[in-house]
Amino acid sequence: MPEFLHGDVTEAVIGAAMEVHRALGAGFVEKIYEKALALELKLQGVRFQRQVKVPVYYKGMEAGVHVLDLLVEGKVVVELKAVAAIVDVHLAFTRSYMTATGLQVGLLLNFGKAKLEVRRV
Repeated sequence: MPEFLHGDVTEAVIGAAMEVHRALGAGFVEKIYEKALALELKLQGVRFQRQVKVPVYYKGMEAGVHVLDLLVEGKVVVELKAVAAIVDVHLAFTRSYMTATGLQVGLLLNFGKAKLEVRRV
């Protein structure tokens, strides 16, 4: 198995997300999964922040604000979806969150299918 940057953090998040998906299954809105994942991460002792506001700059001036679903251990951006399929725009948003934070690792988790869909970004 290849080594991933912050692999310990991503594996903890993926494990917690799998537990949430096992318990709830597909069919809920993203906010339910976000709250459930936050509860599971807390139970596992993983540090995280929810709904983190991150400014986006253009030529040194603030152009807007991104709101991250989760920032885990200050190292990994986590974007949650509850959709039929992950498409390129979901990956683009996750990458833009990573750019805005200056972080190198992101996870895109889709709870909208029978099996949890995980993309490392």
